[in-house]
Amino acid sequence: MERLPADLCLKIFCFLDLQNLATAQNVCRRWKTLASDNNLWSNLFKERWGGDHARFYAPTGSKSWKDVYEVQNRCDRIGLGLKIIKEGGDYYLVHQGEIQMHLGSRKHRKGVNSRPSSSDGEYVGDESLEGESSSSGILDKILFFIGDLEVASADAKRGRML
Repeated sequence: MERLPADLCLKIFCFLDLQNLATAQNVCRRWKTLASDNNLWSNLFKERWGGDHARFYAPTGSKSWKDVYEVQNRCDRIGLGLKIIKEGGDYYLVHQGEIQMHLGSRKHRKGVNSRPSSSDGEYVGDESLEGESSSSGILDKILFFIGDLEVASADAKRGRML
C-alpha cells in the first residue's frame, strides 16, 4: 500500500468500520494520517447517528469529525453527566462526553509509600511521584465521594422507575 495513491487508499479505508479504522491508524504514520481523514469520520458519524445528528454536531473551530465522533461515542457509552472513567490504566473526569481532566493512573511503585498499596498498584495523581502531597489524599476523597454519589443517584433513579 506504500505505492498506492492517497485517494485510492482513502477509498479502501471507506469500507472499514470503526474498529478496523482505529487499528489502521496504528500501522504506520502514513496510515495514521490517511485514517484520520475528516471525510472518513464524517461518513462513520452519519452511518451511526444519521444525517440530522451530523448537521447538529458538525465540528466547529479546530475540532475534526474524528473528535466529534469520539465525544459522541463516549456520551453513548457513559452518558452526559459528570463521570470518572477508566480507559486502560488511566482515569479521566468526563462531563458531557468531553474529557475534562486526566486524574492519574494506577502504577506499581516500589519503595516507601505514604499510603498502603494494593496488589493492583497504587493510584498516582497528577502530582509528581517524588513528593506526594496532601492534595493527593484530598483527590482520593473527592473521587470516592463522587463515586458514592453516582451509586446513590443510580439507586434513586432505579427506585423511581419501579
